[in-house]
Amino acid sequence: MSHDGWPSHFGARVLVLGGIRSGKSEYAESLLSGARSVRYLATALADGGDPAFADRVAAHRERRPRSWITVETYGDPAALVSALGQADADDMLIVDDLGGWVVNLLDRSDAQVHVSRLAAAVAGCPARLVLVSPEVGLSVVPPSEAGVRFADLMGLTNQAVAAACDAVALVVAGQPVWLRGGDAVATAGTAAEPADATASGAAAATAGAAGAATGGSTGAVLLPAAPPAIPTPEVLTPTAAAPKLAAVLTESTQALPIVATGLVIQQNMDLPIPDSDARDAARDHLNLLDIPGSGLGRLAEIVLFAAGAQGRAVPLPWQRPRMLLLHGDHEGDVAAGQTPHGSALIAAQARRGEGAIGLLAAEHGVSLQIIDTATAEAIEHAPATDLRTVDGLLRYGWQLADEAADSGVDLLLLGSCGAGGEATAAAVVSAVTGAEVPGLLNRVVSADGKVDDAAWMLRCAAVRDALHRVRGRVLPAKEMLTELGGPDLAVAAGIILGATARRTPVLLDGPVGVAAGLIARDLGSQSRLWCALADTGRHPTTVLAADVLGLTPLTDLHTGLGEGAGALLALPLLRSALTLAASLPALPPLLDEPPAHLQEPEDEPDGDTDPAVYRADDASVVD
Repeated sequence: MSHDGWPSHFGARVLVLGGIRSGKSEYAESLLSGARSVRYLATALADGGDPAFADRVAAHRERRPRSWITVETYGDPAALVSALGQADADDMLIVDDLGGWVVNLLDRSDAQVHVSRLAAAVAGCPARLVLVSPEVGLSVVPPSEAGVRFADLMGLTNQAVAAACDAVALVVAGQPVWLRGGDAVATAGTAAEPADATASGAAAATAGAAGAATGGSTGAVLLPAAPPAIPTPEVLTPTAAAPKLAAVLTESTQALPIVATGLVIQQNMDLPIPDSDARDAARDHLNLLDIPGSGLGRLAEIVLFAAGAQGRAVPLPWQRPRMLLLHGDHEGDVAAGQTPHGSALIAAQARRGEGAIGLLAAEHGVSLQIIDTATAEAIEHAPATDLRTVDGLLRYGWQLADEAADSGVDLLLLGSCGAGGEATAAAVVSAVTGAEVPGLLNRVVSADGKVDDAAWMLRCAAVRDALHRVRGRVLPAKEMLTELGGPDLAVAAGIILGATARRTPVLLDGPVGVAAGLIARDLGSQSRLWCALADTGRHPTTVLAADVLGLTPLTDLHTGLGEGAGALLALPLLRSALTLAASLPALPPLLDEPPAHLQEPEDEPDGDTDPAVYRADDASVVD
């Protein structure tokens, strides 16, 4: 516990929801009542020509302590994201409210991108943060088109931000109800007390312990007690619902308490490993299948992989796979020959169920979630991002995997479509392995099908300069992401780590995925055992990184449909292998000794037998 009444763990974030005049802002302010200094990020224009609204703003200002600093962020959606990114770990922030921020997105075609960037900024914000937002889902349908757009976008924003927060409260008539983290929240000395008696009792107990520890009772105590169940506002689910697999696929592991205590992702994490006994039993089962010739061939590997992940000698075909498609661009010449517009188009097509990834996901019953991340800086000149952002985005990726497991997902597929991702992955793989950069980069082919060698040379030079910038330094995993990888690789590595913690396998098929696998391996070595490689696409970066990770490609399709499409193409083949392994008849097991009626007689005859005994070992008659 810190001296200002807020917990000392890194980056605590609270979302306070409520309807109009519900008291949500006043309650949110009460959570920071013990703070000496607070930065108040205002999203609405104080004087917008509406006298009634101006009076409400004035009342808010009058209620706030004089020591609080007001920062206006109205008009530019990026201003709030920037303010959160510039915060320090010792800062205390309140955002009031997200409704004013959403208003600025109503006429923008890239509104969902800004929502995703805000969620990522909240997840990566190192400060102690309270966000206020209107809950519009309980009211009637707005009578105007603009009102409908606002309600839809407000709901999407609330879900995305709630996913990035440690605790969420709903204020009704001035009374807070904690939707998440409520059993560990105390509101000592505030005007609004929890309406639920059980929550109130738990809050009082926590407040008493906190007061004894700190010598005071002002402020609020926030200690989230359980891994958050994170909503997924952009998951596109096929219409045909599939049944859940066995509970073993989503049960808790020893790594999950890390999430509850703030999820400190660091070197040498203790993560679970696949079930080796189940894998051995699956190998024995495959050897008994009544299949002539070479049996399942290389597809037997996916059966053994699934057996270890599921803890079953006869693993079940995956029923609820989900693809997480990373959309994060990179500045500088690592993206030579590509444009952010092109990557945004791929992401937009996937959202609509179009393009290679969107069509294949719909065809094979794969739910699709697009993850928009902030743009990475030009690595040839400066670090791709900062260390605090990397910490937050690793947590965010972990939470995405955690949410997927909570919803019954039994297989994650990792894809990427960001401009510059391929060359950035090559930079990471080169830094890890020492391989020469030109040998890791494919030739660049433009949208019209022409080979662009000038763009290829620019990419090589950018990666070379980035590696020169960090030469002589040993880069641990987080520093590797900070200097070379950037936000998209940080989220990808977090996804792999989170999936490992939840015993959920991950299917990779491209340079960004395997580069993230190398990063995840350096944080938790067990994570590589939960990854399978659908296809290398014969990309040299993927081939080398897969070899380092010990991953053997399951197919050799040599397609160029984008990272993630190869895994979607291979998925029905891999499912078929599991179906065959589970359904084909098995031969009877070999016996350790022949049945009794086929056993040889004993060497010495008893008294009632003929003295002439036939011995099978020498085929002679003995008197």
